[in-house]
Amino acid sequence: MSTTIFRRRTALLAAGLAATASLALTACGTEQGTQDRSNPAAADSGASATATPGTSGTDTGAAASGTDSAVTVSKSGRSSTASKGSTGSKGSSGTVTCTGANTEVTAQTVTRPLNHLLLAVKNTGSKTCYLYGYPALDFQDAQAVPPVDKDTQPQAVTALRPGQSGYAGVLLSAADGSGSGGYTAKTLKVIFQNRALDFVGSGVKVALPAKGVWIDSSLTTTYWLTDPEDALD
Repeated sequence: MSTTIFRRRTALLAAGLAATASLALTACGTEQGTQDRSNPAAADSGASATATPGTSGTDTGAAASGTDSAVTVSKSGRSSTASKGSTGSKGSSGTVTCTGANTEVTAQTVTRPLNHLLLAVKNTGSKTCYLYGYPALDFQDAQAVPPVDKDTQPQAVTALRPGQSGYAGVLLSAADGSGSGGYTAKTLKVIFQNRALDFVGSGVKVALPAKGVWIDSSLTTTYWLTDPEDALD
């Protein structure tokens, strides 16, 4: 009987010890987990690990695909646009011959020098045009195109960008009255030359003063020039 009681007590003691050990292990695990969660170093390490991908994904990623890429696209777009603009500009500024179709021609009498007329040709087109050679002057009742003063030939062909003007000076008659066959002309046409220096077209009508201009055998013209003063010199 005593043996049986001893065995029961031993079993109960063993069970109690096992329960105590289990509680101790549970408490230890709980405490260790609590310490891990409350450990500043562990928390910082975890936060840092979380922050790094976040930063990389947000800042670096945004900088690469948002800012940098956008800037690259923008620069590329500007470059492409500038290149197209440049190509378009070259196409639109390709030189042509100045004619009555792309210019406006006016004539103005001047007080100095005497008996002179100033022709002005303004480029009204969208492309640079060349004023080749000199103007052929078709005055009313004129028998021939007046000659050009060869001393006025420029170093290069006069080129007019859109809006620019070129000039030619016309000596109408001799100031000393030495000219012959003088008469009053009330109409004038200006005919342009092409690159081959051929006169082309029927000419552009140019308004003269209502009373007309006196011309004689001294009638001459200059080449097309860029400076009105040179044309009247």
